[in-house]
Amino acid sequence: MSTVDFASVNRKSILYGIIILVFAIFTIRLFQMQVINHEMYDEKSAGNSIKPIEQIPLRGVFYDRNLNVLVDNIPAYTLRITPAYYDTSLNKVLDKVLGVNPGFVQLILKRNQIYSKYIPIRVRRGIDFSIVSWLEENSEFLPGVDYVVEMQRGYPFGVMGSHLFGYTKEISAQQLEKEKDYYKPGDYVGHNGIEKQYEKDLRGEKGFHYVLVDSRRREIGRYKDGEKDKESIKGRDLVLSIDGDVQKVVEEEMRGKKGAVVAIEPSTGEILALVSSPEYDLNQFSYITSKDFLEELYSDPDKPLFNRATMSLKPPGSTYKILAAIAALDMGVITPSTTIYCGGGFTFGRFFKCHGSHGAVNVIHAIEKSCNTFFYQLIYKIGLDKYKEYALKFGFNQKTGIDIGEEAAGFIPDETYYKKLYGENWPRSIMASLGIGQGEVSVTPLQLAKYVALIANDGKSFRPHIVKGYLDNKTGNIIPYKFEKIDLNIRKEAFDIVKEGMFLVVQGAGTATHLRNPDYHISGKTGTAQNPHGKDHALFIGFAPSENPTIAVVVVVENVGFGGTHAAPIAKKMMDAYLLKDKLKNKKPTEIQPVIAGAQVED
Repeated sequence: MSTVDFASVNRKSILYGIIILVFAIFTIRLFQMQVINHEMYDEKSAGNSIKPIEQIPLRGVFYDRNLNVLVDNIPAYTLRITPAYYDTSLNKVLDKVLGVNPGFVQLILKRNQIYSKYIPIRVRRGIDFSIVSWLEENSEFLPGVDYVVEMQRGYPFGVMGSHLFGYTKEISAQQLEKEKDYYKPGDYVGHNGIEKQYEKDLRGEKGFHYVLVDSRRREIGRYKDGEKDKESIKGRDLVLSIDGDVQKVVEEEMRGKKGAVVAIEPSTGEILALVSSPEYDLNQFSYITSKDFLEELYSDPDKPLFNRATMSLKPPGSTYKILAAIAALDMGVITPSTTIYCGGGFTFGRFFKCHGSHGAVNVIHAIEKSCNTFFYQLIYKIGLDKYKEYALKFGFNQKTGIDIGEEAAGFIPDETYYKKLYGENWPRSIMASLGIGQGEVSVTPLQLAKYVALIANDGKSFRPHIVKGYLDNKTGNIIPYKFEKIDLNIRKEAFDIVKEGMFLVVQGAGTATHLRNPDYHISGKTGTAQNPHGKDHALFIGFAPSENPTIAVVVVVENVGFGGTHAAPIAKKMMDAYLLKDKLKNKKPTEIQPVIAGAQVED
């Protein structure tokens, strides 16, 4: 055999070997796919012809402490477009049917073009039934257009609660990027308040119904008769600590005013009512919020979107005198019998005026009469750093951690602050104003409410909170959430003494005697916070019944004058609504006597 013939035979052998090897590989691969891994590929093949239809769960509802429904779900219709099947020439038709500006539908589609064309886009929520009827009648001419029944928020009890509840709105692109494992374009999420803070509890678990589709993705039937379907699970129903009746009363009393009201159950830290006024209508946020409404909200000089209860910072005025008294008594720098002479004011570098000439007064009567002179001098006995130490104990100069999110920390000055501001020889006369809650001291109404609740309950309570727990869907039992316990470790005797003074503010010859009533005793303290930009702010803190407090309140009314005149009567009506609930319900409206402020009461 020649060399050429041998080479030819060699090449043929190699070629045959390659062919046999390739055939063997294909045979083995086909065996793997059809015999060994056939189940996996069956599932993948089925996946190409199965369309999951997302089932949005019902959002959890809100109950008040008496299990009245405050926030509910109301059925509403939503128009959707699935871009894969939609004819964009219908844009103008839908714009006209929806009654929106030309280009609205096109804009919605453009915003969502980054997502899969097979994902339905929510175009308009809360459409009228007349539009639904039109969609039904013309469905064969509207490829890719459909509607679904979804839920919007409703408020059946008549409580506004705009700064409590918050609202839901369509998820933003930024949020979607962070939480795309759960949310899809067009989903609604909690915004502000409880809706935001408890979003994961409220949203529930999505379900999926699987349908068979043809090559054009048209539905042709249920997949395995629904055996693989997963039903959605409703979100948790939250039980709030709010008393709906008390909340209603406060909202009515604050209508037309600027300010904030907070009520707390002293022993638990549960918020019974929280109102920031002015409020805004949450119904406007249930689905499509009009541009005009939003512009009106944002441009309103009274700032209704601003939560004054948790964010507004003001001097606490004379309500802060109680803190100085507790600190001095707990430290032992004064006793109940210690007296300070008031001749109408106090001189330290300059003259600091008192609103009376009270003579020699002890701490109890200094609280009763709201004697400035006593507290001007008391802060020098305490010392500035100790003063701040006790303020921190009560939770000032820091956020309370309330479960509705946004809040301000406030500010309490100390020596370090003044040294930075003025140098080592800072003017000590500044301290006098701090003793009566003026100067650089700034607090929120919520902080004051926590403060008076701790006074009422001898320095023990829990972190202020609005949600008590959730209802177990199976048993109907309330599953409580846990909140941090607070114990100030301050001597009970100090609280007993200041509470005697607060009792006399109302029941003695103090600045809120017009709150006396035959049904229960109120203890309190009025205050007037100076305002360089207009009328002073009126404040009142108090609790009732004095002997066994179950409600502690703070009322702040802006730009009206004295606390005893403008804030204290609102507190009384709130306490009546809580403590005399059954009695007031059985009375005719003409039998309910209004609280008359009478002559203006200073401080």
